[in-house]
Amino acid sequence: MKKEDKSALIQDLAASVKEYSHFYVADTSGMNAGMTSNLRRLCYDQGVKLLVVKNTLFIKALEQSEGNYSELYSTLKGTSAIFFSNTGNLPAKLIKDFSKKTKKPVLKGAFVEESVYAGGSNLLETLVSIKSKEELIGDVIALLQSPMKNVVSALQSGGYTIHGLLKTLEERK
Repeated sequence: MKKEDKSALIQDLAASVKEYSHFYVADTSGMNAGMTSNLRRLCYDQGVKLLVVKNTLFIKALEQSEGNYSELYSTLKGTSAIFFSNTGNLPAKLIKDFSKKTKKPVLKGAFVEESVYAGGSNLLETLVSIKSKEELIGDVIALLQSPMKNVVSALQSGGYTIHGLLKTLEERK
């Protein structure tokens, strides 16, 4: 590969790191063409960008990007696929579901919610359980609505009770 091509690829990777707020690094060695094609199709359908890149080029792209990704450099060995996404836990769920059948890809590390995750035996489970921004906003809205719903239902049920009581008293006369 020519030096100009490498620098263009590094610029593209750095742009992807800036464009997407989360990325995952996974080992895809041992996957045949059919498995890789299925994984790419699944990623495309879910809105996840999947790139297989040379580790050194990705490290150079990370060095050019804003942020400290140095803890991930140790995970960039062997065959690496990079999953870019704007939803924090989506690639983790995708990798978990896909690897149930094939045992590949294997997660090496990730940059999610402005934090670096590297290595560890239960790393994938941890990342699957992280809630996305939209899920957290939904939880907060549900918590805020809960007391209001309780007050409204109490007022409504109380109104029916009072109405029923008044109607019974009226019928007795």
